[in-house]
Amino acid sequence: MNLTLKIWRQSGPKAKGEMVTYPVTDISEDMSFLEMLDVLNEQLNARGEEPIAFDSDCREGICGMCGLMISGHAHGPEKTTTCQLHMRSFSDGEVITIEPWRASAFPVIKDLVVDRSAFDRIIQAGGYISVNTGSAPDAHAVPVPKPNADRAFSAAECIGCGACVAACPNASAMLFMGAKVTHLAELPQGQPERMARVVSMVDQHDAEGFGGCTNIGACSTACPKGIPQDVISTLNHDLMKAWRSGG
Repeated sequence: MNLTLKIWRQSGPKAKGEMVTYPVTDISEDMSFLEMLDVLNEQLNARGEEPIAFDSDCREGICGMCGLMISGHAHGPEKTTTCQLHMRSFSDGEVITIEPWRASAFPVIKDLVVDRSAFDRIIQAGGYISVNTGSAPDAHAVPVPKPNADRAFSAAECIGCGACVAACPNASAMLFMGAKVTHLAELPQGQPERMARVVSMVDQHDAEGFGGCTNIGACSTACPKGIPQDVISTLNHDLMKAWRSGG
């Protein structure tokens, strides 16, 4: 498989970036997308050129580090993480555009690498629970109805990759934040801080420069873990309840 790659190159956060074209040849359709970029970087190194910086860690679709905009789609044409995307999803001779996440809250560090620490600060603002010290309680000491447990597990599948932000025309992080709020709100352990949590996290979200949600739905469509859009409804419900109670 022979491809033409148009890749965003930017030497640093303050530098002016540009799209640079690279041809790649003899790419196996069984390669992952990141393996294909590894092959390109080996060629650039051999020519004495600066390799392309991109994020990755687990390469198993569970850490969320590998996010890229690929031909206008968050993580590419398949509903999966970039590291789990394979080259058989593309055609021989195709031109592929590769960019970093585009959001003011995700500033570019270098090339395809962005700073997603805004997500960490949202979690720090309220994504925690209070716990009592002492020995651990028995596994079934606190009963949780199965529908609540199932919804909590579904929301907890969010890996914080940022695809929801990249796909949203408003660069909103409401799906990410809704997932974090919902998975704690469905459990007894999450109740003591429930109202304060949603207010603190929304305040931090807005302070980071993320946009507002206008219910377009691109976030859940792009999410590689299939986080449902109704977690945003839970977030909004809790936020309104907190405001009414003066939280």
